[in-house]
Amino acid sequence: MTTAMRDVPRSGNRNERQGAAIVVGASLAGLMTALALSHAGVDVTMLERSAAAPRARKGAALGGVSEGLLSRITRSRHSRAGSTPLSSVAPGVQSWMAVHARLRAAVDADPYIKLRPHTLVRSVDQDADSAWVITSDQQTFRGDVVIGADGHGSVVRVGVAPDKPDATFAGYLIWLGLTNESSLASSRRLPRDVDILSGNDDYLLGYSLPGPDGSVTPGSRQVGWAWYDAKHNDLLRETGSVVGNVVHRSLTSADIPEATFRELADKAKNLWPSPWREAILDCIERRAVIGTPIAEYVPDKLVNGRLALVGDAAHVPTPMTGSGFSASLHDAESIAAAVTEAMGATPMAQALRGYERERLHSVRSMVQSGQQFSRSFARAAA
Repeated sequence: MTTAMRDVPRSGNRNERQGAAIVVGASLAGLMTALALSHAGVDVTMLERSAAAPRARKGAALGGVSEGLLSRITRSRHSRAGSTPLSSVAPGVQSWMAVHARLRAAVDADPYIKLRPHTLVRSVDQDADSAWVITSDQQTFRGDVVIGADGHGSVVRVGVAPDKPDATFAGYLIWLGLTNESSLASSRRLPRDVDILSGNDDYLLGYSLPGPDGSVTPGSRQVGWAWYDAKHNDLLRETGSVVGNVVHRSLTSADIPEATFRELADKAKNLWPSPWREAILDCIERRAVIGTPIAEYVPDKLVNGRLALVGDAAHVPTPMTGSGFSASLHDAESIAAAVTEAMGATPMAQALRGYERERLHSVRSMVQSGQQFSRSFARAAA
């Protein structure tokens, strides 16, 4: 899958730059949006509640992420003294962590993006002239626009769609694991892209990923797997991972009972072929497994005045669609073009409505197509 980025005007001179944006969230969508805005001549302040990439993403994979695509979104004429050159990505499926690291390095190298970690946004608001956020320690950050890239539990979404603020639980979870290829007895059958397997009412996605050093040489790669399971929803509710119909957090290994580990190991031996069986058993033995409840959100709107949403804050599809990264990239380039337009004669709210008109139908259709799978899968396993 390839995605062509829109050409947006770009300023390389601080004196020529205009406008300021607040981006809430430094996951993939937030990083891409910040880069697209900076390339368009807009100064960006990013607010991220954590210090680094979320651990819950370890083992997750992305398709359709090419070196050409990342080179275009990370382009910059500027680099800070002492910054590390951006590493390239190998062809094939990419690890979420590696793509995040690549985007984060580009943001860190851009002098017009200020990233503030450990900053938890509590609320957003706006008036006719600006928009702002208030953090948990009562700091206020103000800009021409506030863009929510803060994931499926978005705080900014409350300001954009107060009548529909929450993504909803899709009815199942995905067990995720990652191991080294060298730990498996045989890896000759590792695919270039993704194996999709079914067993009883479950599905398994298995994939090879570059090794920690980026190597794709057989024997030095990593092996990832994603096991779709709708039979442990009670565990999600018992641990508070899902409350009512809202996803709150993933299961860490400490949340998973020993009986559940044993059950998964027994099922893996019966359901899944080599080398995925061995990869799953290795992760279970090391207790290196994460359980991620799946949320979904079909948006009715993407903007409200000077507030806007991108990525999972705007639309949350099941990972089975394989469209999350490309959709977030389209959001980033489209909203950068809209904000650039607003730096001219077009009022910000009007320009952002143009972003909404361009993206809303497409992202609604994307989520709804995934919901067909989710409802069928959850119903069959009930």
